[in-house]
Amino acid sequence: MSRGEAGTGREPGAGSGAGAGGTSRHGTTGGRDPGLQPERTRLAWRRTTLAGTVAAVLAVRAALHGEPSPASIVACAVCCALWVAFLLLAQRRILALARTARPAPLPARQATAAALCAVALAVCAAALVV
Repeated sequence: MSRGEAGTGREPGAGSGAGAGGTSRHGTTGGRDPGLQPERTRLAWRRTTLAGTVAAVLAVRAALHGEPSPASIVACAVCCALWVAFLLLAQRRILALARTARPAPLPARQATAAALCAVALAVCAAALVV
């Protein structure tokens, strides 16, 4: 037993994820399950869409609370438009991930559009809340 493992009750190689013969501690050989990553990515898109929905609803609530000004109504409309644009982009990606086990990578144009929508929505919502 090596010095670092003495008294820990661990076997040499334990915790490395792969034992003798190339099998992992979960009993699979070789690479990972390719079906899990699209599922995790789909769930991440759904969580992000939910977070954007919450931000948009809170921004609309803040904008329309009390005496709404024309500027807050315009900002509210922009916030809603950004939310709808992000929702459409996310739904398109979620459907692409659901269609096949090995989906194509997200095109740079769509990734840029989704990132810009998310950032603009956050900025717009923060401006309305503050």
